[in-house]
Amino acid sequence: MLYAVVDIETTGSFAAANGITEIAIVIHDGEKVLNFYESLVNPHVPIPYFIERLTGIDNNMVANAPSFEEIAGQVYELLQDKIFVAHNVNFDYSFVKYHLDAAGYEIDEKKLCTVRLARKVIPGLNGYSLGKLTQQLGIHHGARHRAGGDALATADLLAMIVARDTNGAIAAALKGNTAESYIPPHLPVEQIAQLPGTPGVYYFYNAEGKVIYVGKAINLRKRVKSHFSNNKVNRQKQDFLRETARISYKQCATELMAHILESTEIRRLWPIHNRSQRGYLPQFGLFSYEDRNGFMRLAIEKNRQAAKPLYTFNTAVEGQMRLRELISEFNLCNRLCNISPDCECSMHADADEYNARVEEAMEWMRKLLPTFAYIDKGIEENEHSCILIMEGNFVGMGYLSDKKQQMETLEILKSHLEPLQDNDFIRNLVYKHATANPDKCVEFAGAHVLSAVESVK
Repeated sequence: MLYAVVDIETTGSFAAANGITEIAIVIHDGEKVLNFYESLVNPHVPIPYFIERLTGIDNNMVANAPSFEEIAGQVYELLQDKIFVAHNVNFDYSFVKYHLDAAGYEIDEKKLCTVRLARKVIPGLNGYSLGKLTQQLGIHHGARHRAGGDALATADLLAMIVARDTNGAIAAALKGNTAESYIPPHLPVEQIAQLPGTPGVYYFYNAEGKVIYVGKAINLRKRVKSHFSNNKVNRQKQDFLRETARISYKQCATELMAHILESTEIRRLWPIHNRSQRGYLPQFGLFSYEDRNGFMRLAIEKNRQAAKPLYTFNTAVEGQMRLRELISEFNLCNRLCNISPDCECSMHADADEYNARVEEAMEWMRKLLPTFAYIDKGIEENEHSCILIMEGNFVGMGYLSDKKQQMETLEILKSHLEPLQDNDFIRNLVYKHATANPDKCVEFAGAHVLSAVESVK
């Protein structure tokens, strides 16, 4: 078995918009070096200053170097029929494959990551970066952060791993290459293997323990694996692979509960790699306040943290339509509802009488908003899951071991649920499921159950 141990220096962190400035390839048989290739490369884009400082490679050094296209044929021949090896292999492989593809050469070689192999074969070390490994294992590491020096050090590390691999870690890695080779090098495979095949929410952490991504799943193990099923060369994918160091999860009884938990956790943690739902917050609300003349006013305004709206809307137009409906139904004043600046009506001659109509309108709106519990299967066989909506607002969710007793009143039910933050996205999800599955809904009138608890499966 022959290995091609590769190291590259680049102008940036992802292949789709960055070039290679230097490449080194060590052909190795697992015991010794058979061939060594090294070349500077002209990326035809400026090298950022911080990369110049890290690698020592500047624009003058690569000005007369060949482009990658000029050396692509030689690189391709060196890699053919070899195991592609690198320290954090996904990074080097993504760049080399991308630029070979651009030059008209296609590779599809098996890969080995010396970070992951070192963790398995030489456990218990204080860090697995190339610098820390060479220092701890006594491997010569000259010309650090240059392709040649790093590739030769990685080749020596590979020889040490091969010599110590008594449990077949290399063979196992090659056998499961299509799945495991894309997993981030610092993420233990065992954490993925231990994930259950049930609904839930999963969390990706960086090396500092900060959550960088939250996702939901019908099948936790399958969904998490899908994140690492390819080696895309865009910035988001490569940053994600590089940063992920740990996974945790919370199991849920149903996909709906997982969807709700994901939404609340994204808004609680705001992970850097979550793009969805960032803009899914109601922009406008129906607010009430008393003016200096003692009249209750209604207005559609942008949502603000300092006050809670009576109702929320995604657009101002939607809010204005609902407010005009209240004006017509309860004979409210256009001016006092901020619909028009002028009004000659006599609807507001007496503040107390007018305010009573406003209160009646608000009470009517509150009655339109439902209070119900959405009951479904639990995680365990002898329990039920419960999602609670009160006056149109999402309150929380949890699990009930004695459905009849724990749902006797709203207050008792609430005490058994985990309170979670309300938002339009969650409400719409619950309403959608409630409409599709009315048999799973238990309605409340005031504080007491209106529909039969026993009938809900």
